[in-house]
Formats: sequence, structure tokens, C-alpha cells
Amino acid sequence: MNSNKQTIPIVQKILSVNDDLASRNKNLLSEKGILALNIMASPGSGKTSLILRTIESLAGRIKIGVIEGDTAPVTIDADKISNLNIPVVQINTGGECHLDASMVRKGMDALDLSNIELLIIENVGNLVCPAAFRLGEHKNIVVSSIPEGDDKPYKYPNIYRGLDALVLNKVDLLPYVEFDIEYFKAGISALNPGVEIFELSCKTGTGLDHWKEWILQQIEAD
Repeated sequence: MNSNKQTIPIVQKILSVNDDLASRNKNLLSEKGILALNIMASPGSGKTSLILRTIESLAGRIKIGVIEGDTAPVTIDADKISNLNIPVVQINTGGECHLDASMVRKGMDALDLSNIELLIIENVGNLVCPAAFRLGEHKNIVVSSIPEGDDKPYKYPNIYRGLDALVLNKVDLLPYVEFDIEYFKAGISALNPGVEIFELSCKTGTGLDHWKEWILQQIEAD
């Protein structure tokens, strides 16, 4: 047996370094009185729509900043946010399927944190990679949508663990799409008992008031 042989757990080391920086990000945000939300979801679930509606509903009440994560250097979503006169930083991950704490720190450094009370981080659209990487957020949010199907908590359990809230978007499509909402909720509850679930529609506005009030409560409690 070669006693000089070593095994280096690369993945564990990467996550450890990331978690350390995420903790520092979170501490800085807390010191400045900023609540950070990490918004995760699959592509097409309505992450950006939810962010836009959230900004509109909170306009004039709190100061908001956004970090927008994308795998490609397109600015479609960032432009929509900027058009609402909200400071936004786009992070091109260079093809990586998630944001990490280092990327978010660069985004934080590019924002005037002294003029922000709520930092919304839109993670890359993916139901696998973002689950493993902490960013410095105070609350983890997953957005699901009716057209995705009711089996997602069963097929992608890791991203649904440890959530602070679950947004079920596009409920206006329930009459037209086969979706067992009780089956979906049972899957969420099995992974994350007692998690807050918001049933809403960014298109019609249904349920958005409840979501808005929850955010305000988190800011006041932070």
C-alpha cells in the first residue's frame, strides 16, 4: 500500500469554499439591512415575470436591486428590469448551469448596496445545479408552474429541500392542463414540511398580494 497516495474530494472542497464566501455575502447583506432572495426554477416557469410583478407591486415602498444570472450574454431579462428603473446587474455564467457565491459577490460589488433593501437574485433556469450552491441569500424560493407537470418534486427532490417558499405560478391554466395540485403539494410537503406555498398567476395577478405581503414581513423581520 502506497502511504503517499491521497484522495482529494474536489466537489466537497469546491462547495466548502463556496459556502464560506456565501456566508460572507450574507453577513454583508445583513449588516446593510438587505434581504436577499434566491429565485430558482426551470426555464419558462415565470421567474422573470414574478420578479417584474414583484417590483411593480412594491414600487415606492422598498428599494430593490436585482442580480440576473444567464448562461449566455443576452440582456433580454435584465433590460426588462432596467426599464422599470431598477438597478440590475447581469452575470453571464459562461455556460455554467448555476450562479455561485463568487459571481453573486461580483454582482453585489457592482450595485449601490446603500440604496437597496431587497436584493432579488434570479438564478439560472435549472432544477438540478442551483440546489447545491449557496449564494449568500436569506431566503430560497423555487418557482414551479402548472404546465411543467405535478411530478417535479418527485423527479427533482434536491431543489425542493430546504426551501423558505414555493411559488406555484400560472394557476390560471389549471382548467386547461392536467395537474393534480394535491399530489404536487404532497410531494413538496414530504420534502419540506410546513413550507409556505403561494398559488398565483403573474398574468392575472391572482395571489400576488399574498406574495407581496410575505416579502414585506420578511424584510421587517430581518
